[in-house]
Amino acid sequence: MNRPQACLTALAMLAATPAFAASHIVDIAWAADGRFVRSANIDAGKFVEFCGKLNADDAVQWSFDASAPVDFNIHYHRGSDTEFPAKQAQVSAGRDTLRVAVAEDYCWMWSNKTTRRLRVNVRLQR
Repeated sequence: MNRPQACLTALAMLAATPAFAASHIVDIAWAADGRFVRSANIDAGKFVEFCGKLNADDAVQWSFDASAPVDFNIHYHRGSDTEFPAKQAQVSAGRDTLRVAVAEDYCWMWSNKTTRRLRVNVRLQR
């Protein structure tokens, strides 16, 4: 490989690094009918979160099931504080409705405390 190709390859690898590092954070892309449906694998000791902007007075029906118990929460950040409209430890499934009081970026998050990879299936409906 010549020098210009090597430089371009190195730059491409550096540019891709942040996307790889943040692959556990997924932007919510709402379908035209207001749904977001996704499945994800979560490696042992890792987490995944689906995040998106919500407006005050929005309501989101949510449900999930996981192949093993997970720590689950819905959260948003206000300055240096983190608010948790929902939080559950070591559950394999959940279902409820988030009624948004404050316009923020909200994240649905699952943490895998097991020693093996697990799968979570998620459904959100606006």
